[in-house]
Amino acid sequence: MTAAPTLSASRPRALTYGNVWLSAALLAVLLLYPLVFGKAMNFGVSTLIFAGLAMSWNILGGWAGQTSLGHAALLGVGAYTMTLLATPERVPGGQPIAPWWGTLIAMALAALIAAVWGGLTFRLRGSYFVLSTIAVALVLRLVAINSNWTGGAEGLFMPELPKFLGLDLFDRKAEYWLAFAFVALTLLITHLIRRSRLGYALQAVREDEDGARALGIDPTRMKVIAFMISAALTALGGSLYAIYLQAFEPHTLLELPISVQIALMAIIGGRNSIQGPLIGAVVLAVFGELFRANFANANLLIYGVLILVVTLFAPNGIMGLFQRGGNKLGTAR
Repeated sequence: MTAAPTLSASRPRALTYGNVWLSAALLAVLLLYPLVFGKAMNFGVSTLIFAGLAMSWNILGGWAGQTSLGHAALLGVGAYTMTLLATPERVPGGQPIAPWWGTLIAMALAALIAAVWGGLTFRLRGSYFVLSTIAVALVLRLVAINSNWTGGAEGLFMPELPKFLGLDLFDRKAEYWLAFAFVALTLLITHLIRRSRLGYALQAVREDEDGARALGIDPTRMKVIAFMISAALTALGGSLYAIYLQAFEPHTLLELPISVQIALMAIIGGRNSIQGPLIGAVVLAVFGELFRANFANANLLIYGVLILVVTLFAPNGIMGLFQRGGNKLGTAR
């Protein structure tokens, strides 16, 4: 029995929200941001980086249905690996590795960690798997805190970096375009996954793991592949985030709230859609800035209420509201 015909004939409706045109429209809007909000580049860069991280998380958390609260560890793998390899004092022989090569190494390392991590934990389901992701992330955080090579609790400072394609990596506009490329790449990969056999298999595993196994699909293998892709992209975002921060430490980069923030962006935007995590990241970033500026003392309270309201009245996220209202964005049966 072959799984592909059955899966292609039964794409879950909730997993076919957006299309290429919506993604192109969103990217076009992001292209205009520096022209309209050139004085708010810090906000733009951080929002795009977290949007890419949310979409990366969604490959595992949305398409495969495996909620992870440990992605901050993979973010840290990207940030630490690229920074350490670019720092002459921490590289054997004192010959630093260019940040773009360091980023590729970080992505490969994150994918390897995800393969081992997933192989050990994907036998667990539901809340047990969620707890296991927190536990693994805490272990990696403790390693970073107690290792002299990673700078310990004091963290690392970004060394001087060479130009990339003529761009000064410490210039906010250059960082914006790199973050934009990260978002565009993650969108492209998500579109390709959705239309591939892997995408159909992940949807089947998410909807009914036992049923998918009956169709001849290996759920653990599919989830590990999704985790590896998600981890590699998260490490890419971590490298960009390290350049953006220029200095970081385990207590700010590897904490549980970072993982929760990434997951919430995807869930509130629509974890079963392609563009939902991007929209969720932008919405939460905008509201976060407004609340921080105007309701400083009640910022976290209002932020939590917003999350509660969306969760109660839009369980499928913001993108789910469009579908429920009749605006079926790129629906394909």
